[in-house]
Amino acid sequence: MPSWRLDEAAVERLYRAAKADRWKLPTAVFADALEQSARRVFPEPPDPRTLERHLSALHLEDLALACACAEGIEMAWDHFVREFRPILYRAADAIDGSGGSRELADSLYGELFGLTERDGERRSHFRYFHGRSGLATWLRAVLSQRHVDRLRSGRRMDPVPADDAPNAIAASTRAVNPRREQYVTLMRRCLASAIGALAPRDRLRLGCYYAQELTLAQIGKALGEHEGTVSRHLSRTRRVIRERIEIELRDTEGFSEAQVKDCFEAVVSDPGPLDLTDVLGTKPAGKKVTPERSTEERA
Repeated sequence: MPSWRLDEAAVERLYRAAKADRWKLPTAVFADALEQSARRVFPEPPDPRTLERHLSALHLEDLALACACAEGIEMAWDHFVREFRPILYRAADAIDGSGGSRELADSLYGELFGLTERDGERRSHFRYFHGRSGLATWLRAVLSQRHVDRLRSGRRMDPVPADDAPNAIAASTRAVNPRREQYVTLMRRCLASAIGALAPRDRLRLGCYYAQELTLAQIGKALGEHEGTVSRHLSRTRRVIRERIEIELRDTEGFSEAQVKDCFEAVVSDPGPLDLTDVLGTKPAGKKVTPERSTEERA
C-alpha cells in the first residue's frame, strides 16, 4: 500500500542531491520535511516512483538549508544571513523605495529563527517552506505579505465611532480574572528577579529588543553579533526567564501547576501596569547603545 514515507535508499539519494551533509542535517529531519512537502501536494500517498519523481523536482538544496536553519544549526544560519540578507534588502527596497520596509526585512529574521515557542518547542517560520519554489522567491513573498499586513493594520487606526453611532463597537464581554491584579504584582516581582539574575549582556539584548524596540540588525551592530546570534540568545533568555518565574511561583509562592498556568494567562491577556521598560531599567529609545561588560569580561 502506498505510503508518504520513501524507503531509506530514496531518502539517501535526495539527501545527497540536496547536499544536506554540509549542514550536518539529520537525515530523519530531512525525511520529515520531504513528507510534509508531499502532503501539501497529493491528497493521497502516490506510488513510490511518482513520489520520488515529485520530490526530486523540488528545490532540494534550499529545502535542506531551511531545515538546518529551523533546527538552529549555526553554520547554516550564518550562511543564510550572509547569502539571503542582500536579497531581502533588495526586495524591501523594491516594495518601499523610502527604506521603510527594511525594518520588516530585519524583523523577519526573528520569525525565521523562531523567537516564539509553543509547547516548549521553538517555532521557526521556515517550517512553512516546502521547496516548491526557490527560497529567495518564497522570502520575497513572505516579505510582501508582511508589508500588506502592516498596511491593513494601519487602516485599523481609523477614529472609533461614537457610542450612539449605528456602527458603534460593542463592549467586550471577556471575563476579568478576579486575581489579575494580584497576579500582575506577583509577576512583576518574579520578572524583575529573573531579569536581575541574567548576565549583563543578556539584559542588554532584552532591553534593546523589547523596550527600545531595536531591530535584530541594530542590536547585532551594537553588540558585534550576527542577527542569528542575537535571535538565538533572545530565545534562550526568554526560556530561562520563564523557567525561573515558574520555579519561584511554585517553590516560593506554593503555586500548583494549574495556578502557575492561570497566572501566566491572566497577565498575558491583560498585563495592566506591567511595564517591561521599567523592569529592565533601560534607557529611552534613541540613545546610544553601549554594550555592558561583566567583571569577568573586563578582567
